[in-house]
Amino acid sequence: MSKSNFTRRGVLKTGAVTGAGLALPTVFTSGAFGFTNEPTGSTVKLGFNVPQSGPYADEGADELRAQQLAVEHLNGIGDGGMLNTFSSKALDGTGILGKKVEFVTGDTQTKSDAARASAKSMIEKDGVVMINGGSSSGVAIAVQGLCQEAGIIFMAGLTHSNDTTGKDKKANGFRHFFNAYMSGAALAPVLKNAYGSDRRAYHLTADYTWGWTQEESIASATEAVGWETVQKVRTPVGAGDFSSYITPVLNSGADVLILNHYGRDMINSITQAVQFGLRDKVVNGKNFEIVVPLYSELMAEGAGDAIKGVFGSMNWNWQLTNAGTKAFVKSFGEKYGRPPSNSAQTCYVQTLLYADAVTRAGSFNPCAVVEALEGFEFDGMGNGPTLYRAADHQCFKDVLVMKGKENPSNQYDILEVVELTPRAQVEYAPDHPMFAGGDLGQCNPGA
Repeated sequence: MSKSNFTRRGVLKTGAVTGAGLALPTVFTSGAFGFTNEPTGSTVKLGFNVPQSGPYADEGADELRAQQLAVEHLNGIGDGGMLNTFSSKALDGTGILGKKVEFVTGDTQTKSDAARASAKSMIEKDGVVMINGGSSSGVAIAVQGLCQEAGIIFMAGLTHSNDTTGKDKKANGFRHFFNAYMSGAALAPVLKNAYGSDRRAYHLTADYTWGWTQEESIASATEAVGWETVQKVRTPVGAGDFSSYITPVLNSGADVLILNHYGRDMINSITQAVQFGLRDKVVNGKNFEIVVPLYSELMAEGAGDAIKGVFGSMNWNWQLTNAGTKAFVKSFGEKYGRPPSNSAQTCYVQTLLYADAVTRAGSFNPCAVVEALEGFEFDGMGNGPTLYRAADHQCFKDVLVMKGKENPSNQYDILEVVELTPRAQVEYAPDHPMFAGGDLGQCNPGA
């Protein structure tokens, strides 16, 4: 078979004819051209790279729970979860292409170097064909770059920076989670309605790629509805004590504090801001408010009463009533005794989406997987109708605006859905300035 019969993605063109004169399907891949860690036995191994230590460890623990559940469902163990509601019916609980699914785990430590080292070990020593996970955009971008170089598919976990599918996008990487631009587009109209257009905002921002793009997105969106940005201050990840950063807010003339923090950093910063009495103050004739642009259930649970009435955005929430959400919440709750977080949901979904793409492609070749995922539209995974855009490998779907409940009924009933922002409101062109630069490039099948 001539190599010229293959497209740039390493998959045979539709209608290409073999020596036997048979037309082969679009994503049929010849065994003559090997790829990294091609499975040869009765099993296939996935790599789950999550923060098991560090400031985002709570998110990582929940991601790992969901990843393990996804493997069980792929192998036909349990009730099947979202396999029963997923619009694609390629998966049947017999593994992936008849191979039993196994997995190995790594600890990113919420550090890019540690995450790359962990991923490299899983690829080179354990022979994984896909890596999923992470609760930091710095980690996601680092691991996505490594997977591109190695010829492995990266199904990103919790990564919210615009750069992941912007200037740092890669052909071997895919993101189901929403991004900072989408948070701004969803939040700004709600904040204007709740607090008015004459507001002065002070930003405290985690000093890495996610914080930078979150700050830019929220500032741009709120300024567009009339708010003024008073100050932007960067804070180190894992700072713990934010008191020295909160004190200057009191004398800044700002009447809104925007916390571009995540994980335990958000828990600490909002708790300390409330302890400093910010929410009891009246500034510029208005009640002082706090905004947390990116929420998670685990963060809200950790912050307790401090998040009451505080607005933020989310990719998904266990309280949604669609069939996919109900199925996942039931499976997760029965196994772990608590509802899943939105980081758990995105890692679970990404694992199933990878398995589905392999099955539809009929091959583990990463270029066949890319072909199957680009432009893929699906439903039944908890977020409504969803598109994996071919141009940048970003998922587009509805976004949630949340608020801390004033009177929670239990430890999990702490956030309420304020608005389900329609997908059209958060969509943007691939060449939007916040996503400019970088090149998706070509799929790399590796060896």
